[in-house]
Amino acid sequence: MQREIQNIELRLLTLEDYADLRSVMVDAYTNMQGSVWGESHIDNLIQKFPEGQVVIIVDGQLAGCALSIVVDYDSFDDNHSYKDITGNFSFDTHRANGDVLYGIDVFIKPEFRGLRLGRRLYDYRKELCEKMNLRGIAFGGRIPNYHKHAEELTPKEYIEKVRRREIHDPVLNFQIQNDFHPTRILKGYLEGDQASGEYAVLLEWDNIYYEHKKAFTKKKVVRLGLVQWQMRLYKNLDDLMQQAEFFVDAVSGYRCDFALFPEFFNAPLMAENNHLSESEAIRELAQHTKKIVQKFAELAISYNINIITGSMPELKDDLLYNVGYLCKRDGSLERFEKLHVTPDEAKVWGMQPGSGLRTFDTDCGKIGILICYDSEFPELSRLLADEGMDILFVPFLTDTQNGYSRVRSCAQARAIENECYVAIAGSVGNLPKVHNMDIQFAQSMVFTPCDFAFPTNGIKAEATPNTEMILIADVDIDLLRELHQFGSVRNLRDRRKDVFELRKR
Repeated sequence: MQREIQNIELRLLTLEDYADLRSVMVDAYTNMQGSVWGESHIDNLIQKFPEGQVVIIVDGQLAGCALSIVVDYDSFDDNHSYKDITGNFSFDTHRANGDVLYGIDVFIKPEFRGLRLGRRLYDYRKELCEKMNLRGIAFGGRIPNYHKHAEELTPKEYIEKVRRREIHDPVLNFQIQNDFHPTRILKGYLEGDQASGEYAVLLEWDNIYYEHKKAFTKKKVVRLGLVQWQMRLYKNLDDLMQQAEFFVDAVSGYRCDFALFPEFFNAPLMAENNHLSESEAIRELAQHTKKIVQKFAELAISYNINIITGSMPELKDDLLYNVGYLCKRDGSLERFEKLHVTPDEAKVWGMQPGSGLRTFDTDCGKIGILICYDSEFPELSRLLADEGMDILFVPFLTDTQNGYSRVRSCAQARAIENECYVAIAGSVGNLPKVHNMDIQFAQSMVFTPCDFAFPTNGIKAEATPNTEMILIADVDIDLLRELHQFGSVRNLRDRRKDVFELRKR
């Protein structure tokens, strides 16, 4: 019998709803108690994507809920599992700039079923999809009646009979009625779903109002240009930037997408202040940073290339930081800081550690940038990998071969453990008229993961040691996607998040 309803409200889920939400989940999943989300899961979803988590309130009672994230859909294999799509229930797969709304869960309390509340939740998702200009909606739909027919029907045959109304499946029937179309069978989708035989139907809804955000897609093969910079004396800032433009022109001529300069490549300008103490001299060097960044920004546009400026000293509230800039070819600027300063930087220059860690969206995908010493702390790059980083750039400055070996070895480890490309670029030569610079040692390189699609030694390209030159290498982003799914080992997917946790503050 249909109950009388006084008021129905659809609103965003809050953490204060959790006690009521858990009660609804327990009632809704009587045969799948393992499907009850913990409070930490709900909190994580709300923090990452509040608009995607909604509840229906009927006469003051929580009656149903829909949970969702936004994903970069092409990053997943056609036969993905529920663990894959949720990042092993961490929801680190959520991407603010993704293109598909992926349904994580929809459930209605049994006493409120038959009121078409599920349709309201699906309609909300469709409206959200259109509002966010996403390609569409997707999710793995359970087939809970399949166990009754598993002995005589394959999943494909079962679905066809459901579509022809020869078999009634309440979940699949409902989704088809709401304009979702089955696209494929997912085997081993939801662990423990015995009623469905752990099969699911990948259901999709296309947003006919979707407009491509850009006239081109992100590049799959990205060309990197690394500048192995020679430390030499320059007359002035214009003289130094003339040399920098020469390298930008050179790598741009080879149609590179990125130009990477080393850490403190502008150190030769300290020669004019060699009469000062080291800490005073580098503060004078910081006076040039604004003009250098402005010039690089102009070069990025005129040469149609993304430039990573290496790093430079910069004063902020009279404190000295080691910073760099990503000058994009669309004219926008992004700033990054060195988070770990070396004992020498702190002692001699008074350098302060920076703050803030994030990936950067570019026309070639997500990248990360860590300055020299930061690459020796694996937690930083792992956090960037969780945000979807494909390429990690490391501008560095090392005087001894020991120091270089630390950067090189750690950078190669970052490529393996994070299943990404890592490009490092340093300076060579010496600056006899600049205190605290000494002789420089470098060999710029591009590292890859170690699997069959990549070089056996994990080295894509390497420069000649201690020689001024440019290094150019192509990296294929699609190979990373394949590695994530089918690699001999899967360092990202196989992490024991039930044993340890890594998060940003």
